[in-house]
Amino acid sequence: MSAVGRAAGIELLKARRSRMPMFTLLAFSLAPLAGGFFMVILKDPELARRLGMISAKAQIVAGSADWPTYLGVMGQATAMGGMILFSFIASWVFGREYADHTVKDLLALPTPRRAIVLAKFVVVTGWAVALTTLIYLLALGVGAAVGLPSAPAGTFGQATATLAVTAALTLLLVPPVAFVASSGHGYLPPMGFAILMLILAQIVAATGWGEYFPWAVPALYAGMAGPAYAHMGLVSYALVILTGLAGLVGTLLWWKRADQMQ
Repeated sequence: MSAVGRAAGIELLKARRSRMPMFTLLAFSLAPLAGGFFMVILKDPELARRLGMISAKAQIVAGSADWPTYLGVMGQATAMGGMILFSFIASWVFGREYADHTVKDLLALPTPRRAIVLAKFVVVTGWAVALTTLIYLLALGVGAAVGLPSAPAGTFGQATATLAVTAALTLLLVPPVAFVASSGHGYLPPMGFAILMLILAQIVAATGWGEYFPWAVPALYAGMAGPAYAHMGLVSYALVILTGLAGLVGTLLWWKRADQMQ
């Protein structure tokens, strides 16, 4: 087994022995459950009238009670919620070494630092992919339980592809968070950075320049801004990829060269 594989196994063991996987799963599960609730509201006008403003909110967020709308909401939730949850996972995987004061012991091991960093990214990626898959399956179950009307098979194929690309774009923005967690020596700096980027993404998108701001691209791709961003150019995706690569290289260099002593 390679050094990266051995280090990844250790990282997986750390995650398995913690409550973080269950916490992130429960947090992400709110998305399909909330979406299903809005679908129920939209399907039952009488219930909507009894709930007052809830009906108006559901109409604004959801639109109509059908599979395309529901799966579209899931794509948007993956872009917005995934940005926070994936960043939270990266913050925990990289920042816990400083919070638990184990970074000195970790760096004293004969395992190359590059392998340690890559193993952490492997675990973050696998964790995020597993979460996205489970939430998508849960969404299908919730939609069926709500009784959404039948939709063509192509609807589900397109929605699956959109969700997968949205999750991939969101995941590509995780390396900068890992860099901030490493250079910031803990949990709070990376989460503050992620929240700041999310807020800036909303502001920049509202000004019409969202396609040139990497953190706005996943949500725009998922359709949160409507048809105006339906066909973003390659520049938008290239910026996301370059941002991810910059974060990866920065994290590798930090662990390799920066003074890790506290």
